[in-house]
Amino acid sequence: MKKMKVYEPDDKMLSLIRDNYNVLQSLGAFGISLGFGDKTVRQVCEEGNVDTFTFLAVVNLTINGYHSQSDVENLDVRTLLRYLRASHEYYLGFQLPFLRRELSESLDEGDSLGRLILKIYDEYARFISHHMHFEEQTLFPYVEGLLNGERKKGYDIETFSKHHDQTGEKLKELKSIIIKYLPSDSKHNNMLTAALHDIFNLEEWLTLHASVEEKIFEPAIALLESKTEKNDNTLNITRMLATQTDNGEQLSEREKDVVVGVVQGLTNKEIADKLFIAPNTVITHRRNIARKLQIHSTAGLTIYAIVNRLVDIGSVDL
Repeated sequence: MKKMKVYEPDDKMLSLIRDNYNVLQSLGAFGISLGFGDKTVRQVCEEGNVDTFTFLAVVNLTINGYHSQSDVENLDVRTLLRYLRASHEYYLGFQLPFLRRELSESLDEGDSLGRLILKIYDEYARFISHHMHFEEQTLFPYVEGLLNGERKKGYDIETFSKHHDQTGEKLKELKSIIIKYLPSDSKHNNMLTAALHDIFNLEEWLTLHASVEEKIFEPAIALLESKTEKNDNTLNITRMLATQTDNGEQLSEREKDVVVGVVQGLTNKEIADKLFIAPNTVITHRRNIARKLQIHSTAGLTIYAIVNRLVDIGSVDL
């Protein structure tokens, strides 16, 4: 029976497992082996090179539903990746084939209903395999890129979230048919009952797995995306300032006034009227500005103006 409490780093790992035996699968997914004696959660995690905070975030969510949005800042994404990859490996490499064998041994494949059950299971297995392979081939490499400071264009964690179905729902039809199916002898009935019990456990695991992705993994990646984007903007500004310094040509006061007008969204004529100069003179100034700064877009001039304090960031429509 589960013990509903929030576990902490100094709790004994043994106590955690005694209170909630189904956490054993999480241990394997984190790469933690049994045989840790009376060591605390922190000690076991540190010996296994597992981030303790992230381990407890996953364990407390799956055991008792505890989750706090403020914890996202402290999550270790590499630990989460390792956990999700190992979970997929366990599910695809062991759980799916094991359940298929259980069903096959407990059903009469010469019976039309028995064949239907296996067909539904095989369709489900293909669906879940496709879903997890998508994560392996698309999502996880994307996250690794973020960890290395690289952001893939045209993709974000929200895109993944839209493709992320509650895959456990696919088992409902299968369970319903099995419950209604009555083998003719007690041996096959017992075997099918055991298989059904495993399917119920599997459904619970899938629901928890989806919850970890939705409430822990996705927010952590969204935060990582925002940090990467911020770093990219900082790098662009640094490069711009370096280019300006290397060029050596400084803008005149009139050229700075033109930059401000461009950033404010004024047309050449509006800038000319504001500065009491001819529109052609504004065009000439803009050409000189582009040559000196090597900036040819309004967005680039906006960053230049903010960095050089020609405009206040609060007055700019970003």
